[in-house]
Amino acid sequence: MTKERLTSLDVFRGFTILLMTIVNNPGSWASIYPPLEHAEWHGCTPTDLVFPFFVFIMGTAIPFAMPVKHFDATVFNKILVRSLRIFCLGLSLNYFSRIELFGLEGIPLLVLRLLITFAIAYALLGNFTLKVKTYLVFGIFAVLLSLAYSKIEAFADVRIPGVLQRIGIVYFFTSLLYLKTNLKTQLLVAASILVAYWLIMAFIPVPGFGPANVEKGTNLAAWLDNSVLNGHLWSVSKTWDPEGILSTLPAIGTGIVGMFIGQILNLPIAKTEIIKKLAISGVVLLISGLLWNTFFPINKSLWTSSYVLYTAGIATICLTLLYYIIDVANYKKWTKLFLIWGVNPMIVFYFSGIIPRVMSSVKMQSPEIGGEETNLQTLIYKYGIAPCFENPLNASLAYALSYAVFWSFILWILYKRKLIFKV
Repeated sequence: MTKERLTSLDVFRGFTILLMTIVNNPGSWASIYPPLEHAEWHGCTPTDLVFPFFVFIMGTAIPFAMPVKHFDATVFNKILVRSLRIFCLGLSLNYFSRIELFGLEGIPLLVLRLLITFAIAYALLGNFTLKVKTYLVFGIFAVLLSLAYSKIEAFADVRIPGVLQRIGIVYFFTSLLYLKTNLKTQLLVAASILVAYWLIMAFIPVPGFGPANVEKGTNLAAWLDNSVLNGHLWSVSKTWDPEGILSTLPAIGTGIVGMFIGQILNLPIAKTEIIKKLAISGVVLLISGLLWNTFFPINKSLWTSSYVLYTAGIATICLTLLYYIIDVANYKKWTKLFLIWGVNPMIVFYFSGIIPRVMSSVKMQSPEIGGEETNLQTLIYKYGIAPCFENPLNASLAYALSYAVFWSFILWILYKRKLIFKV
């Protein structure tokens, strides 16, 4: 049993994934407007809000997906399978460019990669019975992890953590917490997680580095990532991961805060009272995050406790405004674009990550230099979009917006045909 969809929550989700698509797909990574880049380390840009917003929204949706609390072996299996499906979708993205078979190269190899990718996507997004879903996801999970540790050269350093992987883990624990505990216990767990994480990061010495710290690459979270997942971390850093092990703990706190907000939205009281409670919660969270920032800096890569409260506060305030405009004032005419993005987030997330990989794999002759190869993505940007703009920042943004328009068209078709893909 699920409750009727909350339009403002779908719109918020749609806005978030649209922003994610824009910031993840610039024409050139060397030409990006500062608000569309992540903070170098400490601090928070608009781009740094995208991921915690996703986790927050996922938590908020849980009380709507399970308005009647009922827990048994079947429910546990459903939660576990959904969590693993999300995890495996994210993990399989990291394998796309590493698939090699039969000595294939060029277009034949790309076709093989696409066939395998579509097969995995169908297995993880298809609407099968729970029994079939269980066999499929455990099989895929076992294969992917076995390949990562198989000593096969192509997979020797494949990344295991990731955005969807973290979302899957957070969903698992927040869903169980929601079904097995009351609101007071949930908030106590969230507070305990955030305080414990601060104490761990601020006071436990880092083996091999010395005193506790929150600097890049030398903190306890980085040490744990490198110790447990050595060789399977973010390719940029090599020795630590922004979606690593220890920093997933406070991410669960973000999910719990979102779940708390979802329960406020479900209260059997007047909508004006709900708005008051939401607004107060948002302001309290925001101020608490800013105060904690003074001695435990806001930091996305570490997912610090101050970052949890700060971003959850902004998310709550945004959702409050949307709830008032859409669900209370009933002003919905402008929401269609965000709705079509918000009801099919997993399709966008997965395949908007595959398409750039495909475009980068398609090699062709450079129009400028004879005998030199370029890829399809570079060709479109460098020779199709960039010449139209004097400012490279505008050209890069135009490419990202064009990609978003492309996806809007696809999502519009799915929306009109009432095709909604759920994990």
